[in-house]
Amino acid sequence: MKDKLLSSGLVYSTDSGRMCPQCRQPQAQCNCRLTVKRPEGDGIVRVSRQTKGRAGKGVTLVKGMDLGDAALNVLGKQLKTACGSGGTVKDGVIEVQGDHVERVMDLLKAQGHIVKRAGG
Repeated sequence: MKDKLLSSGLVYSTDSGRMCPQCRQPQAQCNCRLTVKRPEGDGIVRVSRQTKGRAGKGVTLVKGMDLGDAALNVLGKQLKTACGSGGTVKDGVIEVQGDHVERVMDLLKAQGHIVKRAGG
């Protein structure tokens, strides 16, 4: 019975909150999440606009930045401030609310990045 409970894939515990289904630890102490690395970019920053899964609201995405998490958060804050909108940094992708593709591309080019527009 105990083996059956361990293989059940517990995803939430009232004591600890969300659980990792692979290592069965609380997400704050997850061991497998720490070993997962972001895919390395090819040196080209890709900027795109996406509305999928956002109830029709447009979001500008910046992918392919070869920066650490702290530097990525700082750059995300700079881009959001320059565009005058909100956003977030998730899994190595900077999301800026609204359609600011051209403005973001100009700002990144001014900082010396190689930038391409992705998507249509």
